Amino acid sequence: MSAKKRILFIANEMSPYLELTEFSEVVNKLAIKSNDSGLEVRCIMPRFGAINERRHRLHEVVRLSGINISVDNEDFPLQIKVASLPNARLQVYFLDNEDLFKRKYVFTDENEQWYEDNGLRTVFFCKGALETVKKFGWPPDIIHCSGWMTGLIPLYLKTVYKKEPVFSHSKVVFTIGQTTFKEKLGTDFLKKAQISPLIKDKDLEPYKEANNIAMMRGGATYADAITFGIEKPDKKLADEFLKVKGKKTLPYNAESDLTDYLQLYNDLASK
Repeated sequence: MSAKKRILFIANEMSPYLELTEFSEVVNKLAIKSNDSGLEVRCIMPRFGAINERRHRLHEVVRLSGINISVDNEDFPLQIKVASLPNARLQVYFLDNEDLFKRKYVFTDENEQWYEDNGLRTVFFCKGALETVKKFGWPPDIIHCSGWMTGLIPLYLKTVYKKEPVFSHSKVVFTIGQTTFKEKLGTDFLKKAQISPLIKDKDLEPYKEANNIAMMRGGATYADAITFGIEKPDKKLADEFLKVKGKKTLPYNAESDLTDYLQLYNDLASK
C-alpha cells in the first residue's frame, strides 16, 4: 500500500490506555501494524478519567483545543490531548471535556449505576472526533471505527460531513464487537444524535432502540465495510451483516495476523 495512504482509528478503548474488552488490544496491534506497513496512522479516543495522564504522558495540544461542540443547543468545550503510543512512532489523540469525561469510572459510577448522560457523551465524542480531524486538516483514506461509542460516526460521515473536503475520499470500516451493556442511552438520544437538519428521522432508524446493539447496527449500516471483532457477536447482528450485498465484510478470525485487515484497507482505499 502506498506510503501516502492515511488511516484513522477511532475507538472508545485502546490498549494500554483503556482495556474494557479484548478488542482494545487488537486496535493497538492494528495501529502498530498499519504504521509498520507504511501507512500514515493517527488514533482518536475519549479521555476517560480512568486513563492515567501522568503514567501515559498525555499533554494538551493547545493549537487544537478550544473548539466548542454543540449538542442539542448546548455548547461543550473540547480539549484535545496527545500521547505517543508506546513502542510505536504514532500519535493517539484524546478528546476531553471536564463535565463529560473527568470521572473516576467509565460508563457506570462506583455503584455500577449507568451514567444518565452516556448518550450525550457519545454524541459529543462522535461529533468531536470529526471536528478534530477537520482541525488537523489531515484527510484520512480509511476511518476504522471500533466500539459501540463510535457507532454514529459512519452516519455523520454519510450525511453531515459528506461534503467536507477532508472526508471527500474517506472510506469507513466499522467493527461489530462485544455487547457490553443492557441499558438505554436515553429517551432523547435520537434528538441529541440529530446534530444537523441534514440527518433525517429515517436516517436514525437503525439507532431507534438506543442501546448497545442499536449503536453497532447503525455503525454497520452506514459503514463501507464491516469487520467482526468477536467470535460470537449478537446473533441478530451477525445474521444482518455477515453477508451484505455491495459491502465488504471480514469475519472473525482468532488466528489472524491482521494482514486481512490491511488487505481490506487496501481494497477500500483503491476504490
